[in-house]
Amino acid sequence: MNFRIKHIVIAISLILCLWIGWNSYNYFYDQESPIFSISGIKENNYYCGDVHCIINGHDKYKVDTISVWLDEKPILSNFRINRGSFEYDLPIPTNTLSNGKHEIKIEVKDGSYKKNCSNSIINFFVDNSPLQAAFARSSDFRVFQGRTLHIQFQANKEIENAVVNTFSKNYKSYPESEGSTIYECFIPIECEEKPNEYTFNINVVDKVGNSTKLDGKFQILPYPFKKHSINIASEKVKEEEEIGKPQQELENLVDLISKNSADRKLWNGSFYIPIEMSKVSCEFGTLRTTQQKGCYAHKALDILGAPKSVVWAPQDGIVAVKDRFVQSGNTIVIDHGCGILTLLFHLDNFANINVGDKIRRGNPVGTIGKTGYATGYHLHWEMRKDNIQIDPMEWTKNNF
Repeated sequence: MNFRIKHIVIAISLILCLWIGWNSYNYFYDQESPIFSISGIKENNYYCGDVHCIINGHDKYKVDTISVWLDEKPILSNFRINRGSFEYDLPIPTNTLSNGKHEIKIEVKDGSYKKNCSNSIINFFVDNSPLQAAFARSSDFRVFQGRTLHIQFQANKEIENAVVNTFSKNYKSYPESEGSTIYECFIPIECEEKPNEYTFNINVVDKVGNSTKLDGKFQILPYPFKKHSINIASEKVKEEEEIGKPQQELENLVDLISKNSADRKLWNGSFYIPIEMSKVSCEFGTLRTTQQKGCYAHKALDILGAPKSVVWAPQDGIVAVKDRFVQSGNTIVIDHGCGILTLLFHLDNFANINVGDKIRRGNPVGTIGKTGYATGYHLHWEMRKDNIQIDPMEWTKNNF
């Protein structure tokens, strides 16, 4: 019996020696910092009310202490843990903090001789203000067929998103300019849309999830579209078919560009007329008749200027298409963001620009030509919102 006890004592002594040796080794030679994470709060997110956070951590030797600072003021100083892993509840009462940006810093030290340390800094925002919003202009709007309904409203703070619902569709709103609390939405009105009174509502959501609604109405007015006939020589048609890409290829590209348009305004202010214009030869929405296409609505402006004179970008954006197509000839498409596109047709030649280039308002894109289905020198100037053609001249007005 004594022999058995002796072996047990020896075994326990060996285990104890190994444990002491292992801990001594880690105490003096451990170079790995503790690992920890915090849940309940994320970098640059917005919060209101009481925020419940949990700090989880561990170390292969042991965690000694944790410290927490809020806006450089200590709220937890060298709190003793003294074990391999831990979970610590950290409530943050944001009602006691001012609205705006704040910083929380966490530091975790292990129990080794070197006091290996890990730390993390998280920036977050507090927003305890009630959400308010109101129309920047009258809530009664009037718009002609083929034009753009421009809705503006102002919020009392920066918001997460705002969506306008009308025609059983949702249209996203965007800040008027960077940092602005005035938001705007552009809703394209088809030329064929029935004149009538319609309603819309705006669902506004702030950074912490509060929401409010605005209700309004608008009236679509009938527009007296003109009629026009042109004749394109068969030789010209045949020549362009041999040189240019199929027109449907452009339509497919424009559809894709519209869907992937930059989710922000790339422009600011009104649009320029893209040439030194002497005359409008075909107004937007004109019911045109040609031998090739029959009767259709010409949903663009044909404008005249000096042959081979400069054509420029009407606003800031990104060059999305630079190519030649059968009907539109030498073609430029510019993405202005928010689903707004400019299309310029029939160019004689291109400026030194490439697809993907950022372009500024007034930068050259080419010269006035008569490539494609054109009977003479002119510029086909087209705008689309969400791939719906809209009157571009409206966008040049300072009061739009």
